[in-house]
Amino acid sequence: MRVLFIGDIFGRPGRTIVKDRLPRLVREKNIDLIIANGENAAAGFGITPALAEELFDLNIDVITTGNHVWDKRELIDYMQLGETNGHGPAKRILRPANYPPNMPGSGLYEGKKGDTAYAVINLQGRVFMASNDDPFRTADDLLKKITARLVFVDIHAEATSEKVALGWYLDGRVTAVLGTHTHVPTADGRVLPNGTAYITDVGMTGPYDSVIGVKKELIVERFLTNMPIRFEPATGDVRFCAVVIECDESTGKARSIEPLMLSGD
Repeated sequence: MRVLFIGDIFGRPGRTIVKDRLPRLVREKNIDLIIANGENAAAGFGITPALAEELFDLNIDVITTGNHVWDKRELIDYMQLGETNGHGPAKRILRPANYPPNMPGSGLYEGKKGDTAYAVINLQGRVFMASNDDPFRTADDLLKKITARLVFVDIHAEATSEKVALGWYLDGRVTAVLGTHTHVPTADGRVLPNGTAYITDVGMTGPYDSVIGVKKELIVERFLTNMPIRFEPATGDVRFCAVVIECDESTGKARSIEPLMLSGD
């Protein structure tokens, strides 16, 4: 199986380049399963049900999120709808599994592509971020319940050390540990010794003529003055950042991980 994981989709520029580049990429790379982090899809802050459905219409199978998941309140009702009546698309958008109990939505999705079962786990780090449950032990608990051999983990975290540590901790127990949140792609994509594909940050799918997606002049002013400023998404130098993971569905092990950065041209 060949799996495409798309890094943080940021605002309209990110959504547009995904729409433009995804169909051809799927054909050229023979992609079977698509996972995307969509927590910044709504102008850089959160995601709405309509935008989630727009991404699902592009044949994205599962959407992960992170600390901006509740920025658009309507997503809460959407997730609750998925819990109460089994609304399929709503169940395929995740919030971090290590959030407090009894919150809307889920941090785990289990599905099938053809005859192949797979699972996606969404976790959030604790270093330099809000205090939530331990993502390491949360992963342990979830893995006890999962029967699929293919398991993909989105670790949405600030600290490089926390992501690297989780990769080593889960090596051999999941197919891939994929870092998101910092919007800067890292050059450490590799398959760990026991068969888990790992990268510290997949990178942002959005405008790189920016400061992690926001108009650079606004961020520079914020640093210079420390005054509150309304952030606005940038639009220039749009890039599509993702990784392609080739894995063995019979063992759940990764064979390779290939980082991608495609321009909007």
